[in-house]
Amino acid sequence: MIGTWVSILPPLIAIIMVFATKRVLLSLGAGIVSGALLAASFGPVESLKNLLESVKATFWDGGLNTGNIYIILFILLLGVITAFVSLSGGSRAFAEWAVRHIKTKRGAKLLTVFLGIAIFVDDYFNALAVGQIARPITDQHRVSRAKLAYFIDSTSAPICVISPISSWGAFLIGQLALIFGGAAAISYSPLSAFIMMAPMNFYVIATLAMVFFLAWTNFDLFEMKRHEQLATETGQLFDPAKTIPGQLKEDFPVHAHGRVRDLVAPIVTLVAVTFAVMIWTGYLAGGSMNLLSIFENTDVSLALLSGGIIATLIAVVLYMQQMKNNETASYSLIGSAFINGLKAMMPPVLILIFAWSLSFLIGKLETGLYLSELVLKSNISVSFLPVIMFILACIMAFSTGSSWGSFGILMPIAGTIMIDAAPEMLLPALAAVLAGAVFGDHASPISDTTILSSTGAGCNHIDHVATQFPYALICALVATMGYIILGITGSIWIGLVGVIVILVVLFSVWTMKAKKEATQLSL
Repeated sequence: MIGTWVSILPPLIAIIMVFATKRVLLSLGAGIVSGALLAASFGPVESLKNLLESVKATFWDGGLNTGNIYIILFILLLGVITAFVSLSGGSRAFAEWAVRHIKTKRGAKLLTVFLGIAIFVDDYFNALAVGQIARPITDQHRVSRAKLAYFIDSTSAPICVISPISSWGAFLIGQLALIFGGAAAISYSPLSAFIMMAPMNFYVIATLAMVFFLAWTNFDLFEMKRHEQLATETGQLFDPAKTIPGQLKEDFPVHAHGRVRDLVAPIVTLVAVTFAVMIWTGYLAGGSMNLLSIFENTDVSLALLSGGIIATLIAVVLYMQQMKNNETASYSLIGSAFINGLKAMMPPVLILIFAWSLSFLIGKLETGLYLSELVLKSNISVSFLPVIMFILACIMAFSTGSSWGSFGILMPIAGTIMIDAAPEMLLPALAAVLAGAVFGDHASPISDTTILSSTGAGCNHIDHVATQFPYALICALVATMGYIILGITGSIWIGLVGVIVILVVLFSVWTMKAKKEATQLSL
């Protein structure tokens, strides 16, 4: 059953159940159990071993899996920071400051988008940090948590995948170096190739254009429209009956001693320390102060944990400074803040562990290799390989929840085919792989970045997936048309112009529709 069509069943079961039952852990658990059974050909003892191994791999993979453990600890610390920011009154003070300085809903949305673009060093860091900074502002301006989660998710991986100074960029440039090898047909360096591929990543272009359009206008589709209407008309930013990751259960005492610095100082410390440790660990491992070398060798998870620890200490110290003047402050509340912060982050941590376990079993079943072999066995014109690679990467990353796994499998395949058959189409084919993998990562309910975007925004995970998917799918369809045009004309720039024209037409139609609806409401 390994490496056959059966290998796609576990992720398929998990994804279908997520939408059908709205219960993420149950759905992921069903995918894990089915994956363990299939990998063992339904042998009970071997299935149990696979099940235990999938969980163990999250924490121990031939040695202590510090990457995963540090990320889990960082998420838990982020819950503690959130609790102390709330306890000290920092969130309230920052929200009041935001109302005075950011006076419109459009301004709140655009600020979130710009923050998402500015914090481009790592998608995990982006998803969690942007949520902490933007949430008080978007809450005050009645932007739904689902819309906030969409903005966060749409400016994390899509920005990281085109930024050379990021953990993604360093990884991908390293991959390009391996693919190019000693090929005589290649006249550009991996770094220059990565930069040249940015305008060929039609999905990222469509997604960022969509993000700015939705931030500037009040237009929305389907479930997102319902969430935004509820937020605008009633102030209900999320469904209180649903599980909200990162949402504190305890209401801390309200007081007037909070300052903007009580929120800003821990977050700025988090960003500064994380970035500093990324540079330091990258320098130590690579032995060079070259930025590309630093980000290629950096230890992102250690940097996140370091930033989380120092930011937590800062948040605690700032609260303790209120002890003299704040009559509600007490040492017992410090313990409550730690407990409630940790408890608030347990749901996303469990979802993340389950997602990693499923990903391990999907790798064991060789789902990605099976999908990639479908392309190798088909006799397709190389001019249309970019669109085929894009669609395959979409399916693979959506099914596995892993963009990096899709990069690792499909980029060497696309590179090998194109270097031999059509070197002039090499970069478009590789860019199409990146674009499709980002869509899959962006849209999949079992993707770790999708889970963390829900956490950062304080949005129910299923609500985030359901509201984001239509926009992601539309952008994927626009990108598909762009790659088809590229294949027919053989021109990258005509393909790009095609994408821009489709987006302009789409946005024009939506704008006219929004104006018509506004006119009807005013009558």
